[in-house]
Amino acid sequence: MSVVIRAALPADLTVIGRLGALLVRTHHDFDPKRFIAATPHTERGYASYLGDQLEEKGVVVLVAERDGAVIGYTYAGAEGFDYMSLRGPAGVLYDIVVDPEHRGHGVGRMLLDATVAALQERGVPRVVLSTAERNEVAQRLFDRAGFRRTMIEMTRELKDGGP
Repeated sequence: MSVVIRAALPADLTVIGRLGALLVRTHHDFDPKRFIAATPHTERGYASYLGDQLEEKGVVVLVAERDGAVIGYTYAGAEGFDYMSLRGPAGVLYDIVVDPEHRGHGVGRMLLDATVAALQERGVPRVVLSTAERNEVAQRLFDRAGFRRTMIEMTRELKDGGP
């Protein structure tokens, strides 16, 4: 079964919303103090938000499709200088997710490579991303694709009274 990577369409948004909610749940499971929890509205909200992004200049939303079914997506954008991040212009990969039933067959790498290529076409000099500390599978994918570690996010919960 072959996988096709293509631009997302409005008809894909229901599945993208489901996959986005999966991304939210996965991150919350990694660290519930750091990441928000999914709600009954997450799928619809995610689909609506990314639906608005489909027409934005500089935004890339791609899907992986197998046998007519969307099995993964990426969401990325070309950004200018970001002084908060001390970073010059870059493509930023915001989301990458593959349906768990289709993982381990190179779909994530196909989506990643296509997203990097689409960002490169938009003239960005680099691509940056963030990944959860506990998401070792994603980190291996990014390492194999030539990404290098440049930042470490640290969180301190203030409600717990600090150190």
